[in-house]
Amino acid sequence: MDVLKDLQERGLVNQITDEEGLAKHLREKQVTLYCGFDPTADSLHIGHLLPVLMLKRFQKAGHRPIALVGGGTGMIGDPSGRSTERQLNSEEVVHGFSESIKKQLAKILNFDEGENAAVARNNHEWLSQMTIIDFLRDTGKHFGINYMLAKDSVESRIEHGISFTEFTYMILQSLDFQQLHEKENCTLQIGGSDQWGNITAGLELLRRTAAGEKEVEAYGLTVPLITKADGSKFGKTAGGAIWLDPEKTTPYEFYQFWINADDRDVIKFLKSFTFLEMDEIAELEKEVKEQPEKRVAQRRLAEEMTKLVHNDEALAQAERITEALFSGDIKSLTGDEIEQGFKDVPAFISEEKEPQLLQLLVDAGIASSKRQAREDISNGAVYINGERNQDLKHTISDEDRIEDRFMIIRRGKKKYFLIRFQ
Repeated sequence: MDVLKDLQERGLVNQITDEEGLAKHLREKQVTLYCGFDPTADSLHIGHLLPVLMLKRFQKAGHRPIALVGGGTGMIGDPSGRSTERQLNSEEVVHGFSESIKKQLAKILNFDEGENAAVARNNHEWLSQMTIIDFLRDTGKHFGINYMLAKDSVESRIEHGISFTEFTYMILQSLDFQQLHEKENCTLQIGGSDQWGNITAGLELLRRTAAGEKEVEAYGLTVPLITKADGSKFGKTAGGAIWLDPEKTTPYEFYQFWINADDRDVIKFLKSFTFLEMDEIAELEKEVKEQPEKRVAQRRLAEEMTKLVHNDEALAQAERITEALFSGDIKSLTGDEIEQGFKDVPAFISEEKEPQLLQLLVDAGIASSKRQAREDISNGAVYINGERNQDLKHTISDEDRIEDRFMIIRRGKKKYFLIRFQ
Protein backbone atom coordinates (compact mmCIF):
# COMPACT_ATOMS: atom_id res chain seq x y z
CA MET A 1 0.00 0.00 0.00
CA ASP A 2 1.38 3.41 -1.00
CA VAL A 3 0.33 5.28 2.13
CA LEU A 4 1.68 8.64 0.98
CA LYS A 5 -0.25 8.45 -2.29
CA ASP A 6 -3.42 7.50 -0.40
CA LEU A 7 -2.98 10.47 1.95
CA GLN A 8 -2.52 12.83 -0.98
CA GLU A 9 -5.63 11.49 -2.74
CA ARG A 10 -7.61 12.13 0.42
CA GLY A 11 -6.27 15.67 0.74
CA LEU A 12 -4.47 14.86 3.99
CA VAL A 13 -1.02 16.25 3.20
CA ASN A 14 -0.32 19.90 3.88
CA GLN A 15 3.49 20.06 3.91
CA ILE A 16 6.35 17.55 3.65
CA THR A 17 9.98 18.42 4.32
CA ASP A 18 11.17 16.19 1.45
CA GLU A 19 8.37 14.51 -0.48
CA GLU A 20 10.55 12.44 -2.80
CA GLY A 21 12.83 11.33 0.03
CA LEU A 22 9.92 10.39 2.30
CA ALA A 23 8.17 8.43 -0.46
CA LYS A 24 11.35 6.40 -1.03
CA HIS A 25 11.88 5.96 2.72
CA LEU A 26 8.34 4.58 3.15
CA ARG A 27 8.67 2.21 0.20
CA GLU A 28 11.98 0.72 1.31
CA LYS A 29 11.48 0.04 5.03
CA GLN A 30 9.15 -0.13 7.95
CA VAL A 31 9.19 3.43 9.27
CA THR A 32 8.73 4.43 12.89
CA LEU A 33 6.82 7.70 13.16
CA TYR A 34 5.31 9.72 15.97
CA CYS A 35 2.77 12.36 16.79
CA GLY A 36 2.49 14.21 20.08
CA PHE A 37 -0.63 14.93 22.13
CA ASP A 38 -0.36 17.40 24.99
CA PRO A 39 -2.68 16.56 27.92
CA THR A 40 -4.48 19.89 28.30
CA ALA A 41 -7.73 18.15 29.33
CA ASP A 42 -8.81 14.72 30.57
CA SER A 43 -9.98 13.75 27.09
CA LEU A 44 -9.10 14.23 23.45
CA HIS A 45 -11.73 15.84 21.23
CA ILE A 46 -12.43 15.41 17.54
CA GLY A 47 -10.00 18.19 16.73
CA HIS A 48 -7.32 15.64 17.73
CA LEU A 49 -8.81 12.84 15.65
CA LEU A 50 -7.09 13.59 12.36
CA PRO A 51 -3.51 13.12 13.60
CA VAL A 52 -4.54 10.01 15.61
CA LEU A 53 -6.09 8.52 12.48
CA MET A 54 -2.99 9.48 10.49
CA LEU A 55 -0.98 7.27 12.85
CA LYS A 56 -3.52 4.49 12.26
CA ARG A 57 -3.25 4.89 8.47
CA PHE A 58 0.51 4.45 8.65
CA GLN A 59 0.06 1.46 10.96
CA LYS A 60 -2.38 -0.18 8.53
CA ALA A 61 0.27 0.32 5.83
CA GLY A 62 2.77 -1.65 7.91
CA HIS A 63 4.62 1.17 9.67
CA ARG A 64 5.13 1.56 13.41
CA PRO A 65 3.43 4.48 15.20
CA ILE A 66 4.43 6.08 18.47
CA ALA A 67 1.73 8.01 20.33
CA LEU A 68 3.65 10.49 22.44
CA VAL A 69 1.72 11.92 25.37
CA GLY A 70 3.22 15.24 26.42
CA GLY A 71 3.38 14.78 30.17
CA GLY A 72 6.36 17.16 30.14
CA THR A 73 5.47 19.64 27.40
CA GLY A 74 1.90 19.71 28.69
CA MET A 75 3.21 21.45 31.79
CA ILE A 76 4.76 24.22 29.65
CA GLY A 77 2.18 25.10 27.01
CA ASP A 78 2.40 25.23 23.23
CA PRO A 79 2.13 28.81 21.88
CA SER A 80 1.12 27.52 18.41
CA GLY A 81 -2.23 28.87 17.26
CA ARG A 82 -2.79 30.93 20.40
CA SER A 83 -2.64 34.65 21.15
CA THR A 84 -2.46 34.27 24.93
CA GLU A 85 -0.57 32.16 27.47
CA ARG A 86 -2.07 28.87 28.57
CA GLN A 87 -3.00 28.36 32.19
CA LEU A 88 -0.43 26.02 33.71
CA ASN A 89 -1.66 22.83 35.37
CA SER A 90 -0.03 21.01 38.26
CA GLU A 91 2.08 17.90 37.70
CA GLU A 92 -0.60 15.76 39.37
CA VAL A 93 -3.34 17.09 37.08
CA VAL A 94 -1.21 16.66 33.94
CA HIS A 95 -0.36 13.09 34.99
CA GLY A 96 -4.07 12.29 35.36
CA PHE A 97 -4.84 13.81 31.98
CA SER A 98 -1.97 11.82 30.43
CA GLU A 99 -3.28 8.49 31.70
CA SER A 100 -6.78 9.22 30.39
CA ILE A 101 -5.46 10.14 26.94
CA LYS A 102 -3.32 6.99 26.72
CA LYS A 103 -6.43 4.88 27.30
CA GLN A 104 -8.29 6.70 24.53
CA LEU A 105 -5.42 6.26 22.08
CA ALA A 106 -5.39 2.52 22.84
CA LYS A 107 -8.99 2.25 21.59
CA ILE A 108 -7.98 3.45 18.12
CA LEU A 109 -4.40 2.26 17.64
CA ASN A 110 -3.26 -1.36 17.91
CA PHE A 111 -0.83 -1.52 20.84
CA ASP A 112 -1.04 -5.29 21.27
CA GLU A 113 -0.11 -7.32 18.22
CA GLY A 114 2.38 -7.59 15.38
CA GLU A 115 5.81 -6.26 14.61
CA ASN A 116 4.33 -2.81 14.01
CA ALA A 117 2.32 -2.62 17.24
CA ALA A 118 1.95 0.98 18.37
CA VAL A 119 4.05 2.30 21.24
CA ALA A 120 2.93 4.80 23.87
CA ARG A 121 5.58 7.10 25.30
CA ASN A 122 5.47 10.07 27.65
CA ASN A 123 8.02 12.86 27.26
CA HIS A 124 7.93 13.50 31.00
CA GLU A 125 10.27 10.49 31.11
CA TRP A 126 13.22 12.43 29.65
CA LEU A 127 12.27 16.07 30.18
CA SER A 128 11.85 15.63 33.94
CA GLN A 129 15.37 14.16 34.20
CA MET A 130 17.14 17.18 32.67
CA THR A 131 18.79 19.85 34.76
CA ILE A 132 18.62 23.47 33.63
CA ILE A 133 22.36 23.32 32.91
CA ASP A 134 21.90 20.20 30.74
CA PHE A 135 19.11 21.94 28.88
CA LEU A 136 21.09 25.11 28.19
CA ARG A 137 24.46 23.49 27.38
CA ASP A 138 23.38 20.42 25.42
CA THR A 139 20.27 21.68 23.65
CA GLY A 140 19.79 25.44 23.97
CA LYS A 141 23.10 26.20 22.26
CA HIS A 142 21.80 24.68 19.02
CA PHE A 143 18.95 27.20 18.72
CA GLY A 144 19.63 30.72 17.48
CA ILE A 145 17.28 33.41 18.74
CA ASN A 146 16.76 34.79 15.23
CA TYR A 147 15.88 31.29 13.99
CA MET A 148 13.26 30.88 16.73
CA LEU A 149 11.81 34.35 16.28
CA ALA A 150 11.20 33.63 12.61
CA LYS A 151 8.92 30.67 13.41
CA ASP A 152 5.20 31.43 13.01
CA SER A 153 4.31 30.08 16.46
CA VAL A 154 6.64 32.66 18.04
CA GLU A 155 6.41 35.53 15.54
CA SER A 156 2.63 35.69 15.84
CA ARG A 157 2.94 36.11 19.60
CA ILE A 158 5.59 38.83 19.73
CA GLU A 159 3.08 41.66 19.49
CA HIS A 160 0.89 40.27 22.30
CA GLY A 161 3.82 39.00 24.35
CA ILE A 162 5.22 35.55 25.00
CA SER A 163 6.85 34.24 28.17
CA PHE A 164 10.23 32.55 28.20
CA THR A 165 8.35 29.41 29.31
CA GLU A 166 6.29 29.13 26.14
CA PHE A 167 9.20 30.44 24.05
CA THR A 168 11.14 27.28 24.99
CA TYR A 169 8.32 24.94 23.91
CA MET A 170 9.82 24.58 20.43
CA ILE A 171 13.09 23.37 21.94
CA LEU A 172 11.33 20.82 24.15
CA GLN A 173 9.36 19.40 21.22
CA SER A 174 12.59 19.21 19.24
CA LEU A 175 14.08 17.22 22.09
CA ASP A 176 11.20 14.75 21.75
CA PHE A 177 12.15 14.03 18.15
CA GLN A 178 15.80 13.66 19.13
CA GLN A 179 15.00 11.28 22.00
CA LEU A 180 12.64 9.13 19.92
CA HIS A 181 15.16 9.06 17.08
CA GLU A 182 17.82 7.74 19.46
CA LYS A 183 15.63 5.39 21.53
CA GLU A 184 13.15 4.13 18.91
CA ASN A 185 14.82 4.88 15.55
CA CYS A 186 11.94 7.25 14.81
CA THR A 187 12.44 9.03 11.49
CA LEU A 188 9.11 10.77 10.84
CA GLN A 189 7.13 13.28 12.87
CA ILE A 190 3.59 14.20 11.88
CA GLY A 191 1.27 16.87 13.22
CA GLY A 192 -1.24 19.56 12.42
CA SER A 193 -0.35 22.42 10.11
CA ASP A 194 0.32 24.65 13.13
CA GLN A 195 3.16 22.31 14.15
CA TRP A 196 5.30 22.90 11.05
CA GLY A 197 7.72 25.23 12.84
CA ASN A 198 8.16 22.85 15.77
CA ILE A 199 8.65 19.86 13.44
CA THR A 200 11.29 21.56 11.29
CA ALA A 201 13.06 22.76 14.45
CA GLY A 202 13.24 19.12 15.59
CA LEU A 203 14.79 18.09 12.28
CA GLU A 204 17.35 20.87 12.63
CA LEU A 205 18.27 19.64 16.13
CA LEU A 206 18.71 16.09 14.80
CA ARG A 207 21.12 17.32 12.16
CA ARG A 208 23.12 19.47 14.55
CA THR A 209 23.50 16.75 17.18
CA ALA A 210 24.08 13.75 14.89
CA ALA A 211 27.16 11.90 16.16
CA GLY A 212 29.50 11.41 13.22
CA GLU A 213 26.67 11.00 10.71
CA LYS A 214 26.96 12.83 7.39
CA GLU A 215 23.24 13.27 7.11
CA VAL A 216 20.33 12.21 9.29
CA GLU A 217 17.46 10.60 7.44
CA ALA A 218 14.39 12.09 9.04
CA TYR A 219 11.24 13.78 7.79
CA GLY A 220 8.30 15.91 8.80
CA LEU A 221 4.72 15.90 7.52
CA THR A 222 1.75 18.04 8.46
CA VAL A 223 -1.95 17.57 7.83
CA PRO A 224 -4.19 20.47 6.77
CA LEU A 225 -6.54 22.27 9.08
CA ILE A 226 -10.04 20.85 8.61
CA THR A 227 -12.59 23.61 8.12
CA LYS A 228 -16.36 23.55 7.60
CA ALA A 229 -18.07 24.97 4.54
CA ASP A 230 -20.04 27.51 6.61
CA GLY A 231 -16.81 28.96 7.99
CA SER A 232 -17.30 27.67 11.54
CA LYS A 233 -14.55 25.79 13.34
CA PHE A 234 -14.55 22.04 12.86
CA GLY A 235 -15.29 20.09 16.04
CA LYS A 236 -17.13 22.90 17.79
CA THR A 237 -20.88 23.06 18.29
CA ALA A 238 -23.21 25.36 20.21
CA GLY A 239 -22.76 22.98 23.14
CA GLY A 240 -18.96 23.09 23.02
CA ALA A 241 -16.33 20.57 21.95
CA ILE A 242 -17.15 17.05 20.76
CA TRP A 243 -15.10 14.83 23.09
CA LEU A 244 -13.95 11.26 22.56
CA ASP A 245 -14.82 10.41 26.18
CA PRO A 246 -18.38 8.97 26.23
CA GLU A 247 -18.93 10.53 29.66
CA LYS A 248 -18.36 14.01 28.22
CA THR A 249 -19.98 13.50 24.81
CA THR A 250 -22.33 10.53 24.67
CA PRO A 251 -22.11 8.12 21.72
CA TYR A 252 -25.53 9.40 20.62
CA GLU A 253 -24.30 13.01 20.59
CA PHE A 254 -21.14 11.89 18.81
CA TYR A 255 -23.23 10.06 16.19
CA GLN A 256 -25.49 13.09 15.76
CA PHE A 257 -22.51 15.38 15.13
CA TRP A 258 -21.46 13.34 12.11
CA ILE A 259 -24.93 12.58 10.77
CA ASN A 260 -25.69 16.30 10.74
CA ALA A 261 -22.69 17.07 8.52
CA ASP A 262 -23.40 19.59 5.79
CA ASP A 263 -23.71 18.17 2.26
CA ARG A 264 -20.78 20.41 1.33
CA ASP A 265 -18.58 18.81 4.01
CA VAL A 266 -19.58 15.16 4.16
CA ILE A 267 -17.36 13.84 1.35
CA LYS A 268 -14.34 15.70 2.71
CA PHE A 269 -15.03 14.20 6.14
CA LEU A 270 -15.39 10.70 4.66
CA LYS A 271 -12.00 11.06 2.96
CA SER A 272 -10.30 12.54 6.02
CA PHE A 273 -11.71 10.50 8.89
CA THR A 274 -12.84 7.11 7.57
CA PHE A 275 -10.96 4.17 6.10
CA LEU A 276 -13.50 3.60 3.33
CA GLU A 277 -12.00 2.97 -0.09
CA MET A 278 -11.97 5.93 -2.44
CA ASP A 279 -14.25 4.06 -4.90
CA GLU A 280 -16.94 3.74 -2.24
CA ILE A 281 -16.57 7.40 -1.30
CA ALA A 282 -17.00 8.32 -4.99
CA GLU A 283 -20.29 6.38 -5.02
CA LEU A 284 -21.43 8.20 -1.89
CA GLU A 285 -20.54 11.49 -3.54
CA LYS A 286 -22.94 10.61 -6.37
CA GLU A 287 -25.66 9.94 -3.78
CA VAL A 288 -25.11 13.39 -2.27
CA LYS A 289 -25.52 15.02 -5.68
CA GLU A 290 -28.45 12.93 -6.90
CA GLN A 291 -30.40 12.18 -3.69
CA PRO A 292 -29.21 14.56 -0.96
CA GLU A 293 -32.45 14.18 1.00
CA LYS A 294 -31.64 10.54 1.79
CA ARG A 295 -28.40 11.56 3.58
CA VAL A 296 -26.82 8.20 2.77
CA ALA A 297 -23.29 9.61 2.99
CA GLN A 298 -23.97 11.21 6.37
CA ARG A 299 -25.31 7.95 7.81
CA ARG A 300 -22.27 6.08 6.53
CA LEU A 301 -19.98 8.70 8.06
CA ALA A 302 -21.77 8.57 11.42
CA GLU A 303 -21.66 4.76 11.44
CA GLU A 304 -17.95 4.56 10.67
CA MET A 305 -16.90 7.21 13.17
CA THR A 306 -19.06 6.01 16.07
CA LYS A 307 -17.88 2.42 15.58
CA LEU A 308 -14.24 3.53 15.34
CA VAL A 309 -14.14 5.80 18.39
CA HIS A 310 -16.60 3.85 20.55
CA ASN A 311 -17.72 0.36 19.45
CA ASP A 312 -20.44 -1.62 17.65
CA GLU A 313 -22.68 -1.63 20.71
CA ALA A 314 -22.46 2.16 21.09
CA LEU A 315 -23.29 2.56 17.40
CA ALA A 316 -26.34 0.30 17.70
CA GLN A 317 -27.47 2.25 20.76
CA ALA A 318 -27.06 5.61 18.98
CA GLU A 319 -29.04 4.30 16.01
CA ARG A 320 -31.83 3.02 18.31
CA ILE A 321 -32.12 6.40 20.00
CA THR A 322 -32.17 8.19 16.66
CA GLU A 323 -34.88 5.91 15.29
CA ALA A 324 -36.98 6.17 18.48
CA LEU A 325 -36.88 9.96 18.42
CA PHE A 326 -37.79 10.01 14.74
CA SER A 327 -40.69 7.57 15.12
CA GLY A 328 -41.81 8.80 18.54
CA ASP A 329 -41.46 5.31 20.05
CA ILE A 330 -39.84 6.54 23.25
CA LYS A 331 -40.94 3.48 25.26
CA SER A 332 -38.59 1.26 23.24
CA LEU A 333 -35.59 2.97 24.84
CA THR A 334 -33.75 1.84 27.95
CA GLY A 335 -33.03 4.18 30.85
CA ASP A 336 -29.43 4.65 29.75
CA GLU A 337 -30.60 5.50 26.23
CA ILE A 338 -33.08 8.00 27.64
CA GLU A 339 -30.23 9.72 29.50
CA GLN A 340 -28.16 9.90 26.31
CA GLY A 341 -30.91 11.04 23.99
CA PHE A 342 -32.33 13.65 26.33
CA LYS A 343 -29.15 14.81 28.02
CA ASP A 344 -29.64 18.46 27.10
CA VAL A 345 -33.40 18.90 27.41
CA PRO A 346 -34.99 20.62 30.45
CA ALA A 347 -35.31 18.19 33.35
CA PHE A 348 -37.49 18.04 36.44
CA ILE A 349 -37.21 15.77 39.48
CA SER A 350 -40.57 14.56 40.74
CA GLU A 351 -40.72 13.58 44.39
CA GLU A 352 -44.02 11.82 43.73
CA LYS A 353 -44.18 8.53 41.89
CA GLU A 354 -47.80 9.03 40.83
CA PRO A 355 -48.45 12.75 40.35
CA GLN A 356 -51.43 14.13 38.48
CA LEU A 357 -50.40 14.98 34.90
CA LEU A 358 -52.10 18.37 35.12
CA GLN A 359 -50.17 19.40 38.23
CA LEU A 360 -46.91 17.89 36.92
CA LEU A 361 -47.05 20.08 33.80
CA VAL A 362 -47.19 23.16 36.02
CA ASP A 363 -44.61 21.98 38.58
CA ALA A 364 -42.12 21.05 35.86
CA GLY A 365 -42.54 24.41 34.11
CA ILE A 366 -43.95 22.76 31.00
CA ALA A 367 -47.11 24.86 31.28
CA SER A 368 -47.28 28.33 32.81
CA SER A 369 -50.52 27.64 34.69
CA LYS A 370 -53.17 25.01 35.26
CA ARG A 371 -55.35 26.78 32.75
CA GLN A 372 -52.62 26.53 30.13
CA ALA A 373 -52.01 22.88 31.08
CA ARG A 374 -55.73 22.07 30.60
CA GLU A 375 -55.71 23.73 27.18
CA ASP A 376 -52.56 21.85 26.12
CA ILE A 377 -53.96 18.48 27.21
CA SER A 378 -57.39 19.11 25.69
CA ASN A 379 -55.87 20.30 22.40
CA GLY A 380 -53.72 17.17 22.09
CA ALA A 381 -50.44 19.01 22.52
CA VAL A 382 -49.15 16.78 25.35
CA TYR A 383 -47.39 13.47 24.70
CA ILE A 384 -46.12 10.99 27.29
CA ASN A 385 -43.25 8.86 25.98
CA GLY A 386 -44.32 9.64 22.41
CA GLU A 387 -48.04 8.91 22.90
CA ARG A 388 -50.68 11.64 22.93
CA ASN A 389 -52.56 11.99 26.21
CA GLN A 390 -55.78 14.05 26.39
CA ASP A 391 -57.00 12.83 29.77
CA LEU A 392 -57.33 15.82 32.11
CA LYS A 393 -57.54 13.45 35.09
CA HIS A 394 -54.62 11.24 34.11
CA THR A 395 -52.45 10.02 36.98
CA ILE A 396 -48.89 8.95 36.21
CA SER A 397 -48.56 5.18 36.71
CA ASP A 398 -46.01 2.39 36.31
CA GLU A 399 -46.88 2.17 32.62
CA ASP A 400 -45.79 5.77 32.11
CA ARG A 401 -42.40 5.40 33.77
CA ILE A 402 -39.43 3.91 31.90
CA GLU A 403 -37.45 1.59 34.20
CA ASP A 404 -39.34 3.32 37.03
CA ARG A 405 -36.90 6.24 36.64
CA PHE A 406 -37.85 8.40 33.67
CA MET A 407 -40.66 9.81 31.65
CA ILE A 408 -40.49 12.00 28.56
CA ILE A 409 -43.15 14.66 28.07
CA ARG A 410 -43.40 16.42 24.73
CA ARG A 411 -45.36 19.63 24.34
CA GLY A 412 -46.18 20.48 20.76
CA LYS A 413 -43.89 19.21 18.01
CA LYS A 414 -40.41 19.75 19.39
CA LYS A 415 -40.39 20.77 23.07
CA TYR A 416 -39.15 17.81 25.11
CA PHE A 417 -38.92 17.58 28.91
CA LEU A 418 -37.27 14.85 30.98
CA ILE A 419 -39.01 13.86 34.19
CA ARG A 420 -36.89 11.99 36.73
CA PHE A 421 -38.54 10.07 39.55
CA GLN A 422 -36.80 9.73 42.88
